[in-house]
Amino acid sequence: MTPEHASELAAKVCALAPVIPVLVVDDASIAGALAAALVAGGLPALEVTLRTPAALDVIREMAKIKGGVVGAGTLLTEKDVEAAKDAGATFGVAPGATDRLLDACEANDLPLLPGVATATEAMRLVERGYTVQKFFPAAANGGAPALKAIGAPIPQVKFCPTGGVSLSNANDYLSLSNVLCVGGSWVAPKNLVDASDWAGITALAAQAAALPR
Repeated sequence: MTPEHASELAAKVCALAPVIPVLVVDDASIAGALAAALVAGGLPALEVTLRTPAALDVIREMAKIKGGVVGAGTLLTEKDVEAAKDAGATFGVAPGATDRLLDACEANDLPLLPGVATATEAMRLVERGYTVQKFFPAAANGGAPALKAIGAPIPQVKFCPTGGVSLSNANDYLSLSNVLCVGGSWVAPKNLVDASDWAGITALAAQAAALPR
């Protein structure tokens, strides 16, 4: 997969909804119900972070849910990429970008949202062909004003900011011309997941899906 094709496919994932839920799930047995609740609320693109021992099984279960488009987050190594693809992930998300990770994603035909925090990092990815990128951690790196400033001299890059994004500030990002969508964990808070309050999560997803962009 070429970087250009990867960016094209990543843009399609970002176009599915204003928000991509960023999910840290410890129990694969609830993965299907969680995914179904989010999809029912209008958020079909789901990022399962590889931060728990159950993450790959969670991806497998969520990949079975009709209407869902499941990706793997926190990709750090070649092994992560291969395992995520094998589990059924159809896109990947990384906090940064190394040549080895980019090589692995291209070799495994896994579209990647590579993470950047600076203009130099964004430019380096553009040189390779990646024009859809993740701005991370968004809040710690200056938030929407910083992303707007980066976008002025690098207008060909579109972003999915994550890290400190919430319902209260999502519009600040979504209103920018260089933002395709945002990533956030607020649509599936731990207390609702632990309580199996799927109706509550669907309601939060619907609220997020209705955000203008």
